[in-house]
Amino acid sequence: MGACTLQGLRSSPSLDTLFSSGIASGIPFRSPWGLSSGLQIQLAEIPWAVCQPRQNPLRTNQFTITLQAPMTPSRTSQLERKTAETQIELRLNLDGTGKNSIRTGVGFLDHMLVLFARHALVDLEVHANGDLEVDAHHTTEDVGICLGQAVRECLGDKVGIRRYGHMVLPMEETLVTSAIDFSGRSYLVFQAPMPSPKIGDFDSELIEDFWQAFASNAQCNLHILLHYGRNTHHIAEGIFKATARAVRIAAEIDPRQTGIPSSKGVL
Repeated sequence: MGACTLQGLRSSPSLDTLFSSGIASGIPFRSPWGLSSGLQIQLAEIPWAVCQPRQNPLRTNQFTITLQAPMTPSRTSQLERKTAETQIELRLNLDGTGKNSIRTGVGFLDHMLVLFARHALVDLEVHANGDLEVDAHHTTEDVGICLGQAVRECLGDKVGIRRYGHMVLPMEETLVTSAIDFSGRSYLVFQAPMPSPKIGDFDSELIEDFWQAFASNAQCNLHILLHYGRNTHHIAEGIFKATARAVRIAAEIDPRQTGIPSSKGVL
């Protein structure tokens, strides 16, 4: 991020004139030479603010203030999972824009993961090779495992996140609620019966298996509730979209949350 540089008189009674543009209104800063020589500044615990004298501060009335915005730690993850049944590479940027590259060999799962990336606003790459000659179960479940692990890694110690998120989402005749808590404890409640056992050649029961794998590895509580719906494709799509948006809300940084969002002090 770029820095803004402001200049003013050391003899100024306040910094109001410096901040009149609104760029840094009300932001205090740290001075390397303290409050000597009549400099009227309120110091604060902001390590990313730097004040530098243009010359020797004791011999000149000019100083330069540089406010450098803090860099947000990257919330990304890259992992590989190799078993006798599947080989998966996954990359996740939790603070993305919805970009995605999905190739699992399971067409309907690819469709759902694209929706997840777009609605969670994450950048997601998933490349998987699985034993599809058997069926899509191992691939679907293992991708859920990897996505959950990646989200957990991105969240780190969870400092500053909202923690909770939920979404009530309509999908034509279908209405779905998804609620999530990144609590560090895994639990899935899945109350979404599928009217049809198949969506094309995809076993619809794998939707629950995917989210069970995700919740177990993201270490979150996840509740998925189908209020009503007729079309199995719409139900599955509503579940992925609603959960994506719940994840997005829960994983967002809350500007008012200065620590870990738990009375225990750890999640």
